[in-house]
Amino acid sequence: MNADYFPPTPVHSVDYTSMAETAPANQWNPYTPSRVTLHLGHLPSKKDIKAPCHAHPHGSVDPNNPPWPAYRGYHEYSFAHATMGVRLPTILGKAIDDASRTLNEQSAEDKIVDLVECLERMDALMADLSGNAKLRPIVDDGEGDVALWNKEIAKYFQGKDFMNAPWLFAEAYKYRRLHECFSVSKYWHDYDVFYRQKCDTFSRSTDAVFELSMRFAEPFKQSENMSDKEKAESERLMFLELTQVCLWGNSTDLSLLINMTEEQIKSLQSTGGDHLAATEKNILGNHLNQLWETVKVLREKTGGRIDFVLDNAGFELYCDFVYADFLIQTGLAKQIRFHGKRYPWFVSDVTRKDWDWLLNTMVYGHLFPKASEVERESLRRLGARWKQYEKDGRWQYEQHPFWCTGYTFWDLHSEAPDLFLHLSRADLVYFKGDLNHRKLTYDCAAPASVPFDIAIGPMASAAGAPKICSLRTIKSDVVVGLGETMKEEPGWKISGKYAVVLLSEGRPGEKVRFA
Repeated sequence: MNADYFPPTPVHSVDYTSMAETAPANQWNPYTPSRVTLHLGHLPSKKDIKAPCHAHPHGSVDPNNPPWPAYRGYHEYSFAHATMGVRLPTILGKAIDDASRTLNEQSAEDKIVDLVECLERMDALMADLSGNAKLRPIVDDGEGDVALWNKEIAKYFQGKDFMNAPWLFAEAYKYRRLHECFSVSKYWHDYDVFYRQKCDTFSRSTDAVFELSMRFAEPFKQSENMSDKEKAESERLMFLELTQVCLWGNSTDLSLLINMTEEQIKSLQSTGGDHLAATEKNILGNHLNQLWETVKVLREKTGGRIDFVLDNAGFELYCDFVYADFLIQTGLAKQIRFHGKRYPWFVSDVTRKDWDWLLNTMVYGHLFPKASEVERESLRRLGARWKQYEKDGRWQYEQHPFWCTGYTFWDLHSEAPDLFLHLSRADLVYFKGDLNHRKLTYDCAAPASVPFDIAIGPMASAAGAPKICSLRTIKSDVVVGLGETMKEEPGWKISGKYAVVLLSEGRPGEKVRFA
């Protein structure tokens, strides 16, 4: 059964109830079963039983048939419809403008001709997106994800188009097709149409960048005059505040902030203590205290490892680094693994190039001409320390092909068992941002009261599933783990004003088993 968010009304429908009611009483009615009345006075009384939140009452789950009804682009008045019909064409149009600008900067004819062909493929993608074309297989461009993409298309999306495939898959497919526009070229295989935007947004984050660098340039130290109890409480409070910094750094999502002013960006990126205290009330699903209880025991382990499945480049990655630095310095983690994307993805997702650019810009760059020398030095010291973490192996950047597929993380165990096994060896895995949360929860219309560990399926229930924390500012329709908490204000699910910090205990320590 194909579970749609708004089930279409059949053109030729039969109202069996009406037919049964209008048939003459003395006429045999095939729609009315004969009835026998039973008296049940001696049976146990009916009990008030609360049904469990079982996913998918209709049977098996697959990419076109999620555990709850899918969001699809043809659902008018939905964020999926607005994204597929307006946001994605707008983003693609800006990408075409970027490639055209690069074209105009070239002098070598062979590179110019090669980039013109990339632009022609982008125009064809725009036509497919605007014309709601059927989803064709991905061209074999040598990427490690081609087989995964084409297997999923062939098995679940034959004949589907951009609007009637589930929104998450159709959106991911568009970014994979965009990469294909360049990956089959001779000279532009690694070209990032979003790179300028990512760099520019960080350069306009001056206030927030130096707010943090001036606080954390020097290695973290507790006052010697504090008691052990006071030190423990100070560390707990700092952990909670930095977790919020890491959470709200996600506000800078370029795919949603296409026309935002510099003042609006500053407001979103405010990291002052008063601002964080005010924003904690907007964390609707709040497992911050449980998260601290989980993390603080890692110091007692011989090799505590924490992984981050990254989201946005620029300021959010900078906040992730500040947080990871604190975890290393305090001994809450011995090693941090960062998981990024192999190529440009959903506008602002982190690639290896974004990682290198940020660290090198901090140490060597001149990105903030109005900054004081003291501020620049604080940024240089931070960058130098973080680069040293990378050199000595305490920080590692990784980029598995699975992160750039159309599969949700419910399928990670079966489609990328090597990656699942790798994550299972972490003591805690942070999944950053809205897209990762959508993939954890299958991006479908689950009730907001469904517990997080139910909503993420095998990522909580499979043997060896790691402990998971989702740090997400809410920017799309899927919302789970809220219990009875619900907001009434219009647009609250897409405003980025609210957030969740949700924890799943998983099944760590159990031997991973694959079918």
